[in-house]
Amino acid sequence: MQGANMLLDEPVRLTSVLTPVKPKVFPSLTKIVGTLGPKSHSVEVIQECLTAGMAVARFDFSWMDATYHQETLNNLRKAARNVNKLCPVMLDTLGPEIQVHNSTGEPIELKAGNHVTITPDLSKAPSSEILPVKFGDLAKVVKKGDTLFIGQYLFTGSETTSSWLEVVETSGENVECLVTNTASLAGHMFTLHVSKAHVSLPTLSDYDKEVISTWGLCNSVDIISLSHTRSADDVRELRSFLQSHDLPDTLIYAKVENTEGLDHFDEILQEADGIILSRGDLGIDLPPEDVFISQKTAIKKCNLAGKPVIITRVVDSMIDNLRPTRAEATDVANAVLDGTDGILLGAETLRGPYPVDAAEAVFNQLVHFKKIVRHVGDPMPHEESVASSAVRTAMKVKAAAIVVFTFSGRAARLVAKYKPPMPVLAVVFPREGSDPTKWRSYGTTQARQCFAVRGVYPLMGSTEEAETGGLTREEYGIKLAQNYGRSVGMLKPFDRLIIFQKIGDSSVVKIIECDSF
Repeated sequence: MQGANMLLDEPVRLTSVLTPVKPKVFPSLTKIVGTLGPKSHSVEVIQECLTAGMAVARFDFSWMDATYHQETLNNLRKAARNVNKLCPVMLDTLGPEIQVHNSTGEPIELKAGNHVTITPDLSKAPSSEILPVKFGDLAKVVKKGDTLFIGQYLFTGSETTSSWLEVVETSGENVECLVTNTASLAGHMFTLHVSKAHVSLPTLSDYDKEVISTWGLCNSVDIISLSHTRSADDVRELRSFLQSHDLPDTLIYAKVENTEGLDHFDEILQEADGIILSRGDLGIDLPPEDVFISQKTAIKKCNLAGKPVIITRVVDSMIDNLRPTRAEATDVANAVLDGTDGILLGAETLRGPYPVDAAEAVFNQLVHFKKIVRHVGDPMPHEESVASSAVRTAMKVKAAAIVVFTFSGRAARLVAKYKPPMPVLAVVFPREGSDPTKWRSYGTTQARQCFAVRGVYPLMGSTEEAETGGLTREEYGIKLAQNYGRSVGMLKPFDRLIIFQKIGDSSVVKIIECDSF
């Protein structure tokens, strides 16, 4: 991947940066993906997360079992009904992750200068002298001088909770390592990362297939985050598996976590529906100064391709603290300014959206718009032309929102590709024969999936309700959008709206004024 252009395309007024940012009544354009775990398991806490701005709920299957995750999902559905909000489910796979299971949960103290043995012998109990892993070929993968990293699950990178190991020698299936920094490994599971080496484990593991074909199918998951994606073939394999297991509508977000994934980034982007840039593991494979270049380049490529990109590990300190550090706030703001669609929170607490709000206040939308238009080129395909025209018109007339009528969500994603500075209200009508009250129906699934895209807020339409009220589908959809916009403080009387819809083989863009309510 080539380095991104680091120069400012246009100056930003200093006063706009210094002006205190007040939290908006309506949600930010940048989305938050929240990981639901022990501290966010109950209906009450999940409800608070949804109200605070969580747009996507992530279920990480590298820990806990399907029964636990099912309880959490049931609670999510109750919470979503309570706040009358759609929320997509993201299933995060285990992938080729090497884990150390500490059944006792007692802390394991690693001392700098000591040696520790990594072994595939699972009969051994983990201790400061030996760490058993479920991977028999580690000794074949590494050599003397190689670097291994071991840390708590959802590690922060802190050298008190994670340790760098240097390979001293291999003996049979065992790997002897030197501990280079003192750390206390607490918890029931640690992850072992081999820096810049190919681990001969499948990206889509047998465990992942079992989870997807049972829990995933039963719950009609909206998005699968394919951990440790290393090539386009990984995405194609998962796509084929989903097709054969009655999950053709499930989207695939490739999670790029190592140099192998970066080396094949362009091909992966072409095959995947979205990208998750996992900076935690990338920070092990790459020097810190290279991670941000990779991030900026990845975001730019995803923006030009019109595919969602989500970044991880931005507010690690908030695992234990109420407020992010200044550096973290700046990090979040830079990602937003670069055009990321969302931020994924793992162990962090869902608090403090102000860095996002501040960045959106000075987001140079026009520069992003021009870059994407140039990338698409001339002559523009018809659909790109009308989508970009809708955004251009919205900017010219200072519209408060763009209302898009869609069945699949594709039209809304296409409009969002051009980074409009106002929300996109996607009015999704279910296909004939679909029951929108059911979790899995064509329309409901597509609406939830839109929540992962920057600026898009889906609204479920009902042809039956429109007919009952004596309204056309367009009239009903506009009324639905206006009612929602008014309820969240997004719209006020006489605001302008851009209406984007497809009629027959043509796409229509028009301007209307909001009702006086």
